[in-house]
This record gives sequence, C-alpha cells and structure tokens, in this order.
Amino acid sequence: MADLFSSAGLDRAAVRPLADRLRPVRLADVVGQDHLVGPDGTITRMLRSGSLGSLIFWGPPGTGKTTVARLLAGETKLHFEQISAIFSGVADLKKVFEAARGRRLAGQGTLLFVDEIHRFNRAQQDGFLPVMEDGTIVLVGATTENPSFELNAALLSRAHVLVFKAHDEAAIGRLLERAETELGRPLPLDTEARGVLIRMADGDGRAAITLAEDVARAAGPGEVFDAATLQAVVQRRAPIYDKGQDGHYNLISALHKSVRGSDPDAALYYLARMVDAGEDPLFIARRVVRMAVEDIGLADPQALVVANAAKDAYDFLGSPEGELAIAQAVVYVATAPKSNAVYTAWKAARRAAEEGGSLVPPKHILNAPTKLMGREGYGAGYQYDHDQPDAFSGQDYFPEKLGRRSFYEPVERGFERDIRKRLDWWEKLRRERRGG
Repeated sequence: MADLFSSAGLDRAAVRPLADRLRPVRLADVVGQDHLVGPDGTITRMLRSGSLGSLIFWGPPGTGKTTVARLLAGETKLHFEQISAIFSGVADLKKVFEAARGRRLAGQGTLLFVDEIHRFNRAQQDGFLPVMEDGTIVLVGATTENPSFELNAALLSRAHVLVFKAHDEAAIGRLLERAETELGRPLPLDTEARGVLIRMADGDGRAAITLAEDVARAAGPGEVFDAATLQAVVQRRAPIYDKGQDGHYNLISALHKSVRGSDPDAALYYLARMVDAGEDPLFIARRVVRMAVEDIGLADPQALVVANAAKDAYDFLGSPEGELAIAQAVVYVATAPKSNAVYTAWKAARRAAEEGGSLVPPKHILNAPTKLMGREGYGAGYQYDHDQPDAFSGQDYFPEKLGRRSFYEPVERGFERDIRKRLDWWEKLRRERRGG
C-alpha cells in the first residue's frame, strides 16, 4: 500500500510542527535553563550523584518543562508516563499507579510527569503521597502557578521545586538559529524585524519557533519582511497574563512599588502593561486610590482627590479615553511626597484597641443626658475647646487605664510638615496647661 504522504508529494517529517522537530534529544541541548541542566546545574548534579527524587517544575509556558521531564526519564532509564491534570481524574490516576506498581515488580521504575499539576484539587494531590513515599513513582509535576499557593504543603515537602526561567533574548536567538538550520534557510526578516519577533515571543521558546515557522511559510521567494510587515503577517501575540493568577499580582505589585518609589516612568510602563493585557481599568483605579491613602496620605491630601476623580472620570468616559485619567492619577501619586504615617498610625491604633479591650473613655468627655449620669460624674470637668485660649484645652481623651498614646507621627515632607508643627505646638500647650 502506497504511503499516503508520498502519494501526496509530502515529506513525512515536514508535516510535523517545527517546534516538535526541534525538540532536544539530550539535556545538554535544552536552551535557556543552564542553571538546571548546564554543567553545574541542579539537575545535572542530581544525575551525577545518582539520586533523583520527586520534582516540581515551576515556570512560564514554553520554557522546556515537558521536554526536560521526558529527557530525565531517558537519562535515568525510567519509564516515562505523562498525564494532564486538566483531562485526568481519580480513575485515571488509579490506572497509572497500578501500571507503575506492575513495572516496579518487573524491576523498572516510573517517572510520572503531571502537566498542570496545580489543577488537581487538594484531595487528588494527597493521592500522590503514598506512591511517592513507597517509590512506586518519581513524580515530576509542572505548573505555571506559584507552588506555594497552589500545591499542598505535604506534596511540596516531598518534592524539590525547580524554577524554569522565561527565555531571554539570547536564548530565543539561539532557538531561531536552530530553526533556520532545520528549515535550511535564513528567516526572511531584516535585523529590526528579527528583534521584534524575539520580543513577540515574550520568553516562550515554543512560541518563538511557531512564529518563525509562520514567517517562513508566509514569505514569498526572495521576500524579506520588515518590522511592520512582520506584525501584519503573524499578528501580535497577546501578552502572557492571567488576570486571576501570578501575572496579575506581579504587575499590580510592580505598579504599586514603582509609585511608592516615586518613579512615574516605571509606573506608567506597568500601567500600560496591565491595560494592554486586558486588565479591568477600574481595578487599577481602585488600587491607585489605595496608593493615595497608603503611601502618600496627608503628605499630599490632594492625591486621594485626584485618584478618586480618575476613577469617576473612567466611569464617565470608559475606554480608551478614561484610561488617560488613570494615567494622570498614576503620575500624580508617583510624583507626590510620600508618607505612610497615617497607614502606620492606623495599624498601631487598631492593635491598641484590640489589645486593650472594652476600656471606658474618661468620664469628663462622656455626655450626661440623665440626672443619674450627672451625679455619677459624666461630663464633669469637660472643657469646651472653643472657649479656651487658642481653641485648645489640652485635656486627655484616652481611657485612664490605657494612658496617653502616640500613634500618628507625621513626616517632614509635604503637607505633613505643617501638621507636625501643629502637633508640636499643641503638645507644648498640653504640657503647659498640665503644669509642665
């Protein structure tokens, strides 16, 4: 019977995706993870010592987690078994474990690679513990999410977490060179377009090779793409960003810390990254309001007004016009004088209130709506501040059992510098009116 590929005039190898054809066959061929598989890498040292325990591979997509797991099985002569937590349930796990037990009795171990292991629930994750402990399997789990949050502590305690890094530009460049060798011709890109393609890959090696294959397929004889043509041909690859996961929290953290560090340029960059990735601008606006009260406070009271106005402006205008209002607020809070004095004071006051319990305020500041309460001393001795010199009586308002406390310590920046002068003046009057 004639080969269908030959009958159609096709090369059997050519129908395989380029990324599959370029898959490394040795650990030493893996690009961009020298800290793991290089001469002194963690995995290299494990293999050299002859001791391989269960592992968790944590890193972004396209960094070689599956490939390294498969090559590890080959290096250690273990049977390679692969499942995905997305498509597998308890019944599937039981079958895999039973097969692994059978192989173990026959003298062969099993390396079980579980892709997206964080998708298993807590009970399912606990199911791995017995077969890990008795040596039935060597577990290699892959996850794009932070294992500290997504995996059971019991599972983590039995596995070594290895971090896979996003490919840098040099690593992506090496992958493109391999693609050109496999294709037998240079990619039809000028220097600028090649750099754009590398950035489009966003650290994902598999995406880089796929983009290279798309470009090679789209180019006509002798055609060379510039940057603009490249983007029109392959379109723009969406940024790697999951609004419910690490990317979401990493970028909002970067935005907040850039504002706190008074760097408006970095703050605008991270704002643009989040908007570009499809983040809800109102979520960002709410965080800017928080920055105004947490990191600026009374050093510039106008910051809260500007942040709230930006939120209202976005509500009124929507995208894309309203995004400019958020950008304006971000620049304002980034360039405002910084103080966390109110934030710190609030935490200290909350702590004192929780620790002190239900302490009664001093009687002189309590109202006496009834004669009985008046006879009990409620309101006795209260001095109405507006009737006092400088509209300040200097009386003590803390519960007697708690004693006077100091929570708010304004900084010598912005408007809080003026507040500091007022507080110092009132403290001076307080001491004088209490007899020193």
